[in-house]
Amino acid sequence: MASFLENLLAPLNVLIPARFRADIPVVPVVRLSGVIGVTTPLRPGITLAGVTRTLDRAFAVPRARAVALLINSPGGSPTQSHLIFRRIRQLAEEKKIPVIAFIEDAGASGGYMLACAADEIVCDDYSIVGSIGVIGGSFGFPELMKKLGIERRIYTSGERKAMLDPFREENPDDVARIKLIQADIHAHFIELVKKRRGTKLNGDDKTLFSGEFWTAGKAIELGLADCRGELRATLRERYGDKVRTPVIAVERGFLGRRLMGAQLSDLTRGHGGFADDVLAALEERAHWSRYGL
Repeated sequence: MASFLENLLAPLNVLIPARFRADIPVVPVVRLSGVIGVTTPLRPGITLAGVTRTLDRAFAVPRARAVALLINSPGGSPTQSHLIFRRIRQLAEEKKIPVIAFIEDAGASGGYMLACAADEIVCDDYSIVGSIGVIGGSFGFPELMKKLGIERRIYTSGERKAMLDPFREENPDDVARIKLIQADIHAHFIELVKKRRGTKLNGDDKTLFSGEFWTAGKAIELGLADCRGELRATLRERYGDKVRTPVIAVERGFLGRRLMGAQLSDLTRGHGGFADDVLAALEERAHWSRYGL
């Protein structure tokens, strides 16, 4: 009976807008682009606060066959990476919707952690994939300060409060402590990748988790990615030429618009907002340059 009614009403489908038609598959797309955790009003990066509403809207699209993540990130904050990863997995399991990650220029470090939230990872021939490790860095200025005759005065409560101060001589104990923290974060990252990629992984731990990164061919060989492809062509191949792929844009609320306006005003007057953006841009550039991008 249902089939008879569907055939009877089929000619009327042309009168219904595509977004309301049940016979046209839908795969909402969420773009996750930029450095994770580094954000200013003029240079928005990726944070949980910034993408939560977007992810919620994507997984709430009626009759969605899957959710596509368009990832282009060199990494950044491990905490923000993990929080976003968890949010994607929570929504996928709650809504019972598969997730497909498409890596553009880079899905590296924290960007690769985001890709691991997907059930399948697709990348371009030239995509940078991997960099499963932890990095931190600073500068040291004690010799320069001596030459300039500058005296460093610092007052703390807690003997480790000034750990890794760049204006003091490097302390081996401080370096050892920060390396322990990095090792702990790295161990959790490795555990996450092994849990998500499982038996697909095809390499020894020393290679996979050394912090090295690869292009598509080697990443697929190692099991860090599943196949080559591009979002539009891949989704058409799987769901048909009529598949709809609406991009779920990041919403900017009233407060965000006010902050943007204030930042633009500071920029035109040459005030502090511009300096903040310059520093953020330099930090972002440093993240990308590690991968030759």
